[in-house]
Amino acid sequence: MNTEDFRPEKEVKVFYPPQRVLMGPGPSDTHPRVLNAMARPTLGHLDPVFTEMMEEIKSLMRYAFQTKNRMTFPVSGPGSVGMEMCFVNMIEPGDKVIVCSNGVFGGRMVENVERHGGVAVTVNDKWGEPVDPQKVEDALKKNPDTKIIAFVHAETSTGASSDAKTLCEIARKHDCMTIVDTVTSLGGTPIKVDEWGIDAIYSGSQKCLSCPPGLSPVSFSERVTELVKNRKTKVHSWFMDISLLLNYWGSAARTYHHTAPTNALYALHESLLMLAEEGLEHSWARHRYNYEALKDGFATLGMDYVVAEPYRLPQLNSVFVPAGVDEKEVRRRLLAEYSLEIGAGLGDFAGKVWRFGLMGTSCRVDNVIFCLNALETVLSDMGLKVERGAAAAAAHKSYAAHPMF
Repeated sequence: MNTEDFRPEKEVKVFYPPQRVLMGPGPSDTHPRVLNAMARPTLGHLDPVFTEMMEEIKSLMRYAFQTKNRMTFPVSGPGSVGMEMCFVNMIEPGDKVIVCSNGVFGGRMVENVERHGGVAVTVNDKWGEPVDPQKVEDALKKNPDTKIIAFVHAETSTGASSDAKTLCEIARKHDCMTIVDTVTSLGGTPIKVDEWGIDAIYSGSQKCLSCPPGLSPVSFSERVTELVKNRKTKVHSWFMDISLLLNYWGSAARTYHHTAPTNALYALHESLLMLAEEGLEHSWARHRYNYEALKDGFATLGMDYVVAEPYRLPQLNSVFVPAGVDEKEVRRRLLAEYSLEIGAGLGDFAGKVWRFGLMGTSCRVDNVIFCLNALETVLSDMGLKVERGAAAAAAHKSYAAHPMF
């Protein structure tokens, strides 16, 4: 056959993505500094200059996670790979794991336990509610041979935040290890790995860090490192075996393991540097500051939150769709007319809620005002009775009443 027979039927040209305002559940807007970092010259992954940058990434990640853990590094893959890395390393066939499920991503944890030969004991809470610590205590009393407790700190499907500190205290009391999902919380709300005694933690680059998707920051305590060294069986994944990665990310004289995504790591380095420059406390306050304004704007539109105030994530706002409103059409019009992306509901909430992200670079005053004005206009055009201009006015009043510090 002629090589031309395999050309695409449709003419393919250079791809130029439209400029969007990303206010869904992720990814968030990527800061120009981070985009510029990705465009820098590619280096070999064992180049001494590159390995020096790898050490800086590790130190910046320790700051973000608030840990001294030696095994703190980014996995080459999205947050789902970081999740699987924790489970595949820590679980051996027959191990019992209590998994707290209060949304989509708790359910994915159950899948991981079962796929790696573990026995999952599921503690269920209603979607939109935090994990109930008493239910975890009760499950541990019934299952004293539990090895690990796994839970989602910030449930992206609902916008609910669980009490990681208390859950980790319970785990320690019962001599259990912990696996914690912080994909949506890292950089947006407090995470204190060492203070809370977290054993294994993973996150994602594309949420509050405002880095493109494709990297998963992880951190493992020394207890996990020793656990993996003393396994009776081999880790079922060669790529994610942290005992092999110790010689790549954890050694001064690095040995080849895989070809790291160098330019993506430039981007993560820049985003973590920006977080350090801003300061964690300031970043946490900024997310809270803009959430308060968005919340007050939503109130003028008659939009109710899924999650009760004490457990609500400032960076992930889930609200019920007003009665009689075509939720898909609203999202379509926001994207087509305003180039504004918001998120739909997942699982049990599909078609019932919208998810508005205020993450990282997307978490800005101008985005809050723009989003409220666009949403108010579209809802009004579709027949919902709203007071035009009230949403933005409420947000401005909130900014005046709730200073960041």
